[in-house]
Amino acid sequence: MQWVAGNVQASSGVKSAGGFLKNAIKGAVTGESAVKPEYTGQGFVMLEPTYKYLLIEDVGAWGSGMVLDDGLFLCCDAGIQEQLNRRSNASSAILGGEGSFNLCLSGQGYAVLESPVPREELFEFNLQDDVLKIDGNMAIAWSSSLQFTVETLTGNAIGSAATGEGLVNVYRGTGKVLMAPTTSQAPTMNPVNGPETTATSSQGIAGSVVSSLFNA
Repeated sequence: MQWVAGNVQASSGVKSAGGFLKNAIKGAVTGESAVKPEYTGQGFVMLEPTYKYLLIEDVGAWGSGMVLDDGLFLCCDAGIQEQLNRRSNASSAILGGEGSFNLCLSGQGYAVLESPVPREELFEFNLQDDVLKIDGNMAIAWSSSLQFTVETLTGNAIGSAATGEGLVNVYRGTGKVLMAPTTSQAPTMNPVNGPETTATSSQGIAGSVVSSLFNA
């Protein structure tokens, strides 16, 4: 929050010590803040400036819920429920570049997300008992009804080595996926070699080793 105007009351949003601990655990695995202040009343709230683009999403339009990539959640209506969405198998948790847990929003109301590109540049896929394969961590949100796994593009290591393609993120079932045209992770500047991208902790050592083998 940068400034507030009008008859607006602010609270910590934490009801008890147990609630704070629960929020802290959620924040540790999703990259979100442990304390999310709540604002009520009549007036205006101005958020802090950001170099990213803001998306206003109708959470109810996502059906059972929407799963977010780490660190994209900004704020939401008080009626929105926040839950942790755990990966269904070890492959997606270790190799997917998405982390073992992601924040899942459900209910009726709106959520504001931070995006690396404006809304009109995002690709929106509506799957009906279909499969979407994405080469890289470019999906910023997807329906909780979709099954997420990590696989080789051709189905086996030999085929992947022959085609030069490595692991891909796979979304199966019926639901929606919002995908950015590039990865959401901004490169860091190396004073010697120029821009470089730092591997995320969610990929882990195993993910880095396997990816290097397939892309060698």
